[in-house]
Amino acid sequence: MKFLSLLILFFSSLFVGETTVSNGYQPGDKATDFKLKSVDGKMYSMADYKDAKGFIVVFTCNTCPFAIKYEDRINAIAKKYKSKGYVLLAINPNDPEAQPADTYELMQEKAQQKGFAFPYLVDEGQKIYPQYGATKTPHVFLLDKNLIVKYIGAIDDNTDDASAVKEKYLENAIRALDNGTDPSPALTKAIGCSIKTKKKA
Repeated sequence: MKFLSLLILFFSSLFVGETTVSNGYQPGDKATDFKLKSVDGKMYSMADYKDAKGFIVVFTCNTCPFAIKYEDRINAIAKKYKSKGYVLLAINPNDPEAQPADTYELMQEKAQQKGFAFPYLVDEGQKIYPQYGATKTPHVFLLDKNLIVKYIGAIDDNTDDASAVKEKYLENAIRALDNGTDPSPALTKAIGCSIKTKKKA
């Protein structure tokens, strides 16, 4: 009975404060830059990285069970591709009033605890994720150096077990971009929790 209650609580948390984003980018669209505060107190934008070959924008958070399972994988990808010229920027789109465990202070704690090798940014006012069309955490957008969207979707094909992954969608897309070709697939379904928004009065 206790297990059933926990299960109901978990699935209800996926949909509380859910916002459906009908618009957003598709592969081939040009993305807009942003200037967001990271857990180190500094502001970051893609314009800061003049020599970048591309950008890996990951919408993620502290709390979603799927995002938590991907933390180490995201960190490994950031480290692996930084030397190849690809910059990973993680953005927390959740409103802290709707999800209290996603406050800026707790983001700072998470980044320090996990040793994040990338800027962990806060989408204050929830202005950026609707522009991109992110609906889940995690949700990935791969952009080339000109901010053209090349890939949107999941990181890989196994949310539960990193050792059982068969298709590394994001890494395959980065390799294609690095080789001057378009990723295939360019679009996959992001699996994760809904983005939590402030309740309307």
